[in-house]
Amino acid sequence: MAQHFLREIEALKQKLLGLSAMVEERIAKAIDSVVKHDAVLALEVVEGDNEVDQMEVDVEEDCLKLLALYQPVAVDLRFVVAVLKINNDLERMADKAVNIARRAEYLAQHPRQTLPSNLSAMAREVELMVRRSLDALVQDDTIVARQVCADDRAVDRLNREIHREIQEQIRANPEDVERLVHTLSVARHLERIGDLATNVAEDVIYTVEGEIVRHRTKAYA
Repeated sequence: MAQHFLREIEALKQKLLGLSAMVEERIAKAIDSVVKHDAVLALEVVEGDNEVDQMEVDVEEDCLKLLALYQPVAVDLRFVVAVLKINNDLERMADKAVNIARRAEYLAQHPRQTLPSNLSAMAREVELMVRRSLDALVQDDTIVARQVCADDRAVDRLNREIHREIQEQIRANPEDVERLVHTLSVARHLERIGDLATNVAEDVIYTVEGEIVRHRTKAYA
């Protein structure tokens, strides 16, 4: 039975990694659809959301089956619990990617305008956080996981700078407020994806070390 359990754990990990790759691709496409003013690419992200949702349900069902059949303990229990949480966070990242794509669809229907100066930098940082959090998951690497948590502060700073820039543009160009609000929404959803990547990194630390580090910013230093 132990060997069968280990095979089930490995299959679960592979399925989670498949979901991770899918979500990472959706985020990259959503960002590209904003930068490239591409409504077709944005629509791909929106229409692909059902596939992510179904895979998220499959992973959750596998976790519940493992808990019911094998009643794992110690590190195996931590792993299954962490997968349940990471699975949910990945699905929420995909939802945020869809929200960004919907904003991109709107923006693509209007004349191209200059995006906030720090939006591309913020997008790159968020994509890097997502990639590193998933690398940490694959490699059980708590050093990388802690770096992801630390990087979230840079994303928050960029988000605040973008908010200030857009507020200034709204005051200067009130007739353009609707487009600017949609752009602001893109930054907000990017910031939230960064938060979710941080959640994944925290769960990696929990899985490997058995330590709950949520709300402990000193753990990320």
